[in-house]
Amino acid sequence: MSDSSAANGPTDLPVSALVGDDVERIAPDATLIEVAVALNERGIGMLAVGDGARPAGVVSERDLVRALAEGRDPATTTAMDVAHTELRWVEPDTTVGEVAAEMMTNWVRHVLVCSDGVLVGIVSMRDLVGVYSSTDDLG
Repeated sequence: MSDSSAANGPTDLPVSALVGDDVERIAPDATLIEVAVALNERGIGMLAVGDGARPAGVVSERDLVRALAEGRDPATTTAMDVAHTELRWVEPDTTVGEVAAEMMTNWVRHVLVCSDGVLVGIVSMRDLVGVYSSTDDLG
């Protein structure tokens, strides 16, 4: 691998190398219709629920599909009604390898990155696939 920041391979990269854009959020009382619109317009697969330093939960495309399959009304069911609230957190210096292990052990697709108790980013399974499959420098 030609990436000099990953002397021992991609597993040693800190997840801070993957965190870039601001975390996309939605209000807890947003309807599933609003969640779907936000996911579609922003071209993402997950939203943090709430606007505090630490969100109350996360809602993903899978949560949306699950709610619809259960027959929930997308006009009255809220983001918080279907959000996952048992969140997985890591610090920015946590390695990609450690995050990958966390995802596999706990069967999660997103891990939140916090610094000094404040949400600074989200690492997705897709982000990790990009690191493991890329030979380009992340810098």
